[in-house]
Amino acid sequence: MSPGLSLPPRPQNAFRALTLAAALALAPPGLGVLWGLPAQAQTAAQTQPSSPVPQGPVILTVSGLDPEVAADGLMHFDREALAALGPVRFTTSSIWTEGRHEFTGIPLATLAQALKIDSKARIVLRALNHYQVEMPLAEARPGAPILAYEFDGKPMSIRDKGPIWVVYPYDADPKAYQTVTAFARSVWQLDHIEVLP
Repeated sequence: MSPGLSLPPRPQNAFRALTLAAALALAPPGLGVLWGLPAQAQTAAQTQPSSPVPQGPVILTVSGLDPEVAADGLMHFDREALAALGPVRFTTSSIWTEGRHEFTGIPLATLAQALKIDSKARIVLRALNHYQVEMPLAEARPGAPILAYEFDGKPMSIRDKGPIWVVYPYDADPKAYQTVTAFARSVWQLDHIEVLP
């Protein structure tokens, strides 16, 4: 060994186990046996969930999730991943648009159910421009609001209130949806939903 150079301190056993467990999670099944890891460590590393990597540009991040859903508490969605949850469509007017338009997206309640978010939880809807609003998830109905990612059948750009706009069917139930509260929660340029502890 060259003068003046020294080896880094040997990692502690706990750190070594964590490093091996993390590597095992990325390795093919059964490889842990070759590394001599205990069966419990192999099982834990193999069963720990992780969020899938989106294939396209991420348009929505959900944070504060249960570790059983995502090990790091985060889930990232591209448009295709959101659409895979089962989109709905409705036509409505709004105070921000002229005339009636068709919106396509995923009901907030559907997303919450898919991510196993407690219906009693409170969430924060956060936009690219840092606007944010808090709401109880219990107030999300099966069909409203939706996380709209298409306007009249076309993806929404950031300039046109995209990539996601929280939209209610305002015309369907004016008493429920044409309110100050519903308008405040109609967040455009949405890119983040935080589940509060």
